[in-house]
Amino acid sequence: MIARKRDPVHSMFSSEKNLKSPFRSVFGFVGRRWLHHRVVFGLCALAMVAATITDVFMPLYAGDLINAVTVRSTASLHAAVIALGIIAALGVAQTALRFVGYRSVVGLTLAMMSEMARDSFYRVQRFASDWHANNFAGAIVRKITRGIWAVDLLNDTILIALLPALAVLAGTSVMLGVKSIAMGSLIAVGALIYVGATVWLQMRYVSPASQLSNRCDTAMGAALADAVSCNAVVKGFAAETREDAILARVVGKWQHRTRRYWYRGNRVGTGQGAALMVLRVAIIGLALYLWWIRRATPGEVATVITAYLIVLGYLRDVGYHIANLQRTVNEMEDMVRMESQPFAIADRPGAMPAQILQGEIVFDQVDFTYGKHVAPLFDDLSVRIASGERVGLVGHSGSGKTSFVKLIQRLHDVTGGEIRIDGQNIARVTQESLRASIAIVAQEPILFHRSLAENIAYGRPDASMAEIENAAMMANAHEFIMRLPSGYRTLVGERGVKLSGGERQRVAIARAFLADAPILILDEATASLDSESEALIQQAVERLMTGRTVIVVAHRLSTVRALDRILVFDQGRIVEQGTHETLTEAHGGIYRRLFERQALGLMTQQ
Repeated sequence: MIARKRDPVHSMFSSEKNLKSPFRSVFGFVGRRWLHHRVVFGLCALAMVAATITDVFMPLYAGDLINAVTVRSTASLHAAVIALGIIAALGVAQTALRFVGYRSVVGLTLAMMSEMARDSFYRVQRFASDWHANNFAGAIVRKITRGIWAVDLLNDTILIALLPALAVLAGTSVMLGVKSIAMGSLIAVGALIYVGATVWLQMRYVSPASQLSNRCDTAMGAALADAVSCNAVVKGFAAETREDAILARVVGKWQHRTRRYWYRGNRVGTGQGAALMVLRVAIIGLALYLWWIRRATPGEVATVITAYLIVLGYLRDVGYHIANLQRTVNEMEDMVRMESQPFAIADRPGAMPAQILQGEIVFDQVDFTYGKHVAPLFDDLSVRIASGERVGLVGHSGSGKTSFVKLIQRLHDVTGGEIRIDGQNIARVTQESLRASIAIVAQEPILFHRSLAENIAYGRPDASMAEIENAAMMANAHEFIMRLPSGYRTLVGERGVKLSGGERQRVAIARAFLADAPILILDEATASLDSESEALIQQAVERLMTGRTVIVVAHRLSTVRALDRILVFDQGRIVEQGTHETLTEAHGGIYRRLFERQALGLMTQQ
């Protein structure tokens, strides 16, 4: 009985833990990339600060211009022209420097985004199969793309907005402080309090709501991808309305949390506007007071007001920029979390390429505990598969057949003992070279949405067209491929959906033929097919097994009758082994019971 309904994507986020310090983690992540591009980063920062300094001097010469025009004389005209010329020169310098800064930040950002895309893809491709099984493909893509685009906004916010704002604030405070300590102190202290309060509110009040909103955004992408990728099942069970309802719940949660995030940002923005109004009145009031007591000229009052207006232009947007900064940190959080996650299976330092020619496989006192289970699946398992031997793996579901195969591929690491292939401990060789020596034909073959030629040549992308066609012929796939309008150039659709099950299987066998690996793993390649397809595939499989070490994961025992040896698994142990004839003669044996049960089932169906 189900106690309560849960969103199908809920479990994806319920176990996630926040980074202990998102800002520190994200800026550490971004800072390493800034360091990698230190020259461009430094040029951009220097150009933007220099451009901002020109803004600091503008009020000073604007004040000189006001002082000059208050007295009508040749000397004052000369002073006014000089002040105007300097203001114009500062404007030209500012334009040129900002052009350099903007140009630099474009190059920096594109380089960083490209690196992040490549690095994220590199890591995701190398995460363990269990990690992929526990994460939605749509959510993974959403996290990566959101993080990549967030760095664009982050660079703009830091280099083009916040850095110049800090520079103009510091420069203006010093400039006015030279003329009036009280005025410089008021601007400096008032601005610092404003910025500090803005940062605190964004981090403590707005950021938590933004994090929840982002999680719901990811969940929405995951729900969409899940339903779209399984659309055939949705249609098959007329479940469109049910999927609409599931998505509506996810969208409703996203709407609720995003509304709260936006409302909080709106409240903080309103408070910032009120604070700036108070600061404006205080600065202009102090300037007027200094003029009234004859400690400031009209030009100096104009300098103060102009300087404040410039500072105000920067401060008014500080809240917006800090909000953007907080948002980019939240949007990059998931990507940084993936970057900090270690590979479950990693090559050891100094790992060498595997030299596998014969394909002899030895399990030597292997212990293996799966995931968080306490009890080991394999305990002191030892078995040898000779070069060129054809071995079947038989047993109830969960008995250890699949784990046995995954350990050979090093999709999991043993917790004790070792596995050797041709005398080499597979934990000490590179994973790439190990898996390149193993060809796999799965029960449900997965094809890329690429051409048939590209799918067949996936294990050997440098293969010639003649070699691809020969592999297809050996797999009994050439004839159906040539009947297609575009032949080998035909795109097969996502996961090969444009092909029938038998056609997909023959393409997968052709791929294994072309890979020409010394070890072959078959996962019931003829299951769930019509008799004609099964016959064609069985012929192809017989050809494929010739001259290789073969491991067949068997669900139907009829497929292992002709193999050299059969290993019978039960709760992680090999409890029986031998030929089909030997095992069926063993009274009370597991294999004999399984065989008799399947034979009885076939007779009943007939």
